[in-house]
Amino acid sequence: MAAHVEATEAEEEKTFRDLGVTDVLSETCEQLGWKQPTKIQVEAIPVALQGRDIIGLAETGSGKTGAFALPILQTLLENPQRLYALVLTPTRELAFQISEQFEALGSSIGVKSAVIVGGIDMMSQALALAKKPHVVIATPGRLIDHLENTKGFNLRAIKYLVMDEADRILNMDFETEVDKILKVIPRDRKTFLFSATMTKKDSYLVYILNELAGNSFMIFCSTCNNTQRVALLLRNLGFTAIPLHGQMSQNKRLGSLNKFKAKTRSILLATDVASRGLDIPHVDVVINFDIPTHSKDYIHRVGRTARAGRSGKAITFVTQYDVELFQRIEHLIGKKLPAFPTQEEEVMMLNERVSEAQRFARIELREQGEKKKRPRDEEADDAEGSLGVRKKVTGGKFKKKVH
Repeated sequence: MAAHVEATEAEEEKTFRDLGVTDVLSETCEQLGWKQPTKIQVEAIPVALQGRDIIGLAETGSGKTGAFALPILQTLLENPQRLYALVLTPTRELAFQISEQFEALGSSIGVKSAVIVGGIDMMSQALALAKKPHVVIATPGRLIDHLENTKGFNLRAIKYLVMDEADRILNMDFETEVDKILKVIPRDRKTFLFSATMTKKDSYLVYILNELAGNSFMIFCSTCNNTQRVALLLRNLGFTAIPLHGQMSQNKRLGSLNKFKAKTRSILLATDVASRGLDIPHVDVVINFDIPTHSKDYIHRVGRTARAGRSGKAITFVTQYDVELFQRIEHLIGKKLPAFPTQEEEVMMLNERVSEAQRFARIELREQGEKKKRPRDEEADDAEGSLGVRKKVTGGKFKKKVH
């Protein structure tokens, strides 16, 4: 059973030694200017040193790398071994940051790490892996490349698996890679999942759709997979949602669009690519569920609303990972975007039902993936197949509360 730890207020000031960190590593922390452990380190380190799995929630910049790196280094000291720990991250930048911390914390004890990410020559990475570093820090896709193509490299002996920003790694976009990695690493290992927010983004989307019920919506997602997933999720909750993405045939795309135009569907979910060059009618509300990576795409997206002198709304979801992109958009349009008012208690009340719908959506996505492997089977493309599942989720459309 994994220990679930959160960064809460520490009752008293503790030292790294108080947490059970050995003298040599405590001294390194002092040299790095880490005067005392952060909240997440106080919560996580003693539990990790007891040999337990961990799910840790803490904001970015709160010292969570130290919370998993120190226990790994300490147990490595006790049982020296090459290819000892694997850290998975969703981005190259984060991989390099984590590597720097491991190198700094492990410098006095000779720990070596290797960063295995896309955009860098495979051959030089293969050479780094051949030296058998103690810690491999990788993005999932590039790690799979090496597991499949680099002779002599395997992770059959690792003792620790860490997923940093776990909510991003465990979403649908990395599902195939993570499944492959889990099959080739030992089951008998310690697992640490760390995240700034185990995302409640879906619940906020449902809340907004309820608050603005009666409008037509166009919701933009960054990938075909997420478009399909959110469409299934919403249909399971009783919303009339339909997807439009690049993995659908032209006929299916036009079918989706016609249903939306005829107003038999009030929510159209689309990727930027799928929405280009199509005659999409006026919509009341544009929602950027995934923030656009190119600021100009923001202008194209929000231009779908407020046409012909009519008013419209554009709402953008901004997580801790999106701040820079969001600032670029504000810079491009030359104005600060106001916060959309939400009642957090009401959003949290939706969590249970949204979680249930997420579970059904995952099952259906898997089934659709299997169906697509069979020839000439496209029926699941427009998410209509989820109607049967919807009956299993209690209640239909959410009612807006009257205060």
